[in-house]
Amino acid sequence: MTVLVLWIEYTEDEARKIGVVGWVKNTSKGTVTGQVQGPEEKVNSMMSWLSKVGSPSSRIDRTNFSNEKTISKLDYSNFSIRY
Repeated sequence: MTVLVLWIEYTEDEARKIGVVGWVKNTSKGTVTGQVQGPEEKVNSMMSWLSKVGSPSSRIDRTNFSNEKTISKLDYSNFSIRY
């Protein structure tokens, strides 16, 4: 579980660097879930990072992005880790 905790901390740092908002958390199934919001190009950049890079100690077997939609305003003001 330590690897996942580190992974979400790297995710939080990367999201803030890219400039997206939302949240991320570990699931009881040993996966990570979350929501990312922002300008399309920044969201795409975050999705690429999640799919191809991740934290230095992570192993990315697959990513699944769903419920993509255009929104008129952001639901979040920052990016955070949920527990």
